Amino acid sequence: MLRRSFLICVLGMCLWLTTVWRAAPALALTQIKLSDLTYEACPEEIGAGAVTSDGSGAAANCFLITGKATNPSGKPVYNADIFGRVYDANGNPVMQNRNRLGAIEYLPPGTSDFQLRISVPASQPTPLQLKQFKASGFAGQVRR
Repeated sequence: MLRRSFLICVLGMCLWLTTVWRAAPALALTQIKLSDLTYEACPEEIGAGAVTSDGSGAAANCFLITGKATNPSGKPVYNADIFGRVYDANGNPVMQNRNRLGAIEYLPPGTSDFQLRISVPASQPTPLQLKQFKASGFAGQVRR
């Protein structure tokens, strides 16, 4: 009985190892460095009628954040999430409880330009302060 249980365990382990070896390689999260950050008011055709995203319908100012994104992986990165903090002229957070600001759909290896649109409540004074910006995504297509 013991010998039979041992053989079943060994066979089960062999089947499991075979499955693991055949599995596709895991996709590693790639850290993307963001630099040379600046912002400017959106062109009228993009920013007209902007409202805050909190559901209140309050008036907002539209801004485009631009900069450089460096993908060190040697492979394209898809859907890289952008994280950062945006503060108004008084040091108050522009987006309470939110540090994911958007995404970059496709980043080839190396350094590329990127652009991100944000809406800021019209009551918050400028200039804006952009802090702790970074991005991360997966090298390779991520299936949903």
